[in-house]
Amino acid sequence: MIVMQPVLELGAPGDFSLWPVAACTPPGFLALSGTLTSAEVGTALMLIAGCNDIDPDPASGDDRPPRPADPLDSFLHGLLTFENLFASGGLRVVDRSTGTTLVPGCCGGLEDWRDAYAVLDGTGWAFFGHAPDPVVERSGDSVRWVVDIERSDGPVIESSVPESRRLLDGVERDLVDFLDLAADWAPLHLPEHLAGPVLDALARAVDVPASGVTRQTS
Repeated sequence: MIVMQPVLELGAPGDFSLWPVAACTPPGFLALSGTLTSAEVGTALMLIAGCNDIDPDPASGDDRPPRPADPLDSFLHGLLTFENLFASGGLRVVDRSTGTTLVPGCCGGLEDWRDAYAVLDGTGWAFFGHAPDPVVERSGDSVRWVVDIERSDGPVIESSVPESRRLLDGVERDLVDFLDLAADWAPLHLPEHLAGPVLDALARAVDVPASGVTRQTS
């Protein structure tokens, strides 16, 4: 049995106190789904916002507005102002029959998870980070999830095209369910003027249409 999950790479929360987060100890990954606790939703937002917490750099053509002084607005500034967002992580694929696990490599981003659909459609292969260097490629009617393409004798998870498509469709459902949780979480932990923009940014960061998310209504 093959299991596929959208995951975020864990980072140490340190003395983070802008909203409640779950205890986490890197290295490792947080799987996104509709089963997360409220604190885990907070952790996911902390991780994604942290990936984009970068000062504007006008010298490099970065025309974003200056970072605000308020600590909350400052931390969320990159998430809310970058056009292209980065969410360290990607797809985790586990073959429970063999114990083989594929995880995202360094610099792999969850925002690129849909690249795997292009592989299923026969238009190429997708690369999900480095060290390790996970790759998905199609060979005829088979899809090969290569744990580390740099290892000639490395483990590979194989599945059919229909099964891989089913697994990727499940990833999208997990992300929509996660965003539904975030839609409930945001009004409870963020000021009203930030809740909507943050949810929209999260949807972009995980490449799921915000229109598919059920927002909490007052």
